[in-house]
Amino acid sequence: MAFKIRDIDDSEAPLLDHLIELRARLVRSLLALLAGFGICLYFADALLGFLVQPLKDSFPQGEGQLIFTKLYEVFFVELKVALFGGFCLSFPFIANQLWAFIAPGLYAREKKAFLPFLLATPILFTAGAALAYYLVMPTAFAWMLSFQGEAGGLDILALPSASDYLGLVMQFILAFGFSFLLPVLLLLLHRAGIVSHAQLSKARRYVIVLVFVIAAIITPPDPGSQILLAVPLLMLFEAAMLIMKISEKRRPAASDPGDDTAAAAEDAQSAV
Repeated sequence: MAFKIRDIDDSEAPLLDHLIELRARLVRSLLALLAGFGICLYFADALLGFLVQPLKDSFPQGEGQLIFTKLYEVFFVELKVALFGGFCLSFPFIANQLWAFIAPGLYAREKKAFLPFLLATPILFTAGAALAYYLVMPTAFAWMLSFQGEAGGLDILALPSASDYLGLVMQFILAFGFSFLLPVLLLLLHRAGIVSHAQLSKARRYVIVLVFVIAAIITPPDPGSQILLAVPLLMLFEAAMLIMKISEKRRPAASDPGDDTAAAAEDAQSAV
């Protein structure tokens, strides 16, 4: 039996029913987040050990260390790690709840258009986070630790605190993860008719400058991490441009008078 996406629901539920359903799905999402938080809190030490690995590898053998200047600092660091990991763990369920809430109000063709973007979002975010963890952070930390040495007869040592380090790691991961969603945003704007391939092609030089400015703002102040973010973003931008060009070429060929009639009938029905 072939998989079929159903069209917009025939029933029209009152506003109160929609609000009740929204509350139920928010509660389920919150419970999933709490469950993920509880699981990650149990493995907080292992998760923290995973996050500190790039810094450990950047130090000379046996010399790396993290300090804490407040007695409760490490406890709150583990809470933040558990919350961050719990959100990543529960995100697929939260996204499913979001989809289940908005899908009944979409036509079948709108569902087919929106579903690939929903599936691509966690994949691209994970790709950006992986790039930050496995390539950018080791490179940036090695550069930062290169400033250790001696000045005026005094040793200059890197003694990062656990809280500051976690904040830096989360900045890296979130910056690269959300930046990798650029193609999803551009393609959604293109699908909505807000931007076109020709418009973005004319503004390419400005986009390049904007990408480097954004990379300089959201990454720590080292040139290596800025370049390692800007270059993949430009590649993703060009990939989105290519998809837009192919889509615009196929659109006239794929358009059919019967499809236009059906779409007009659907629009008229929704207006009524």
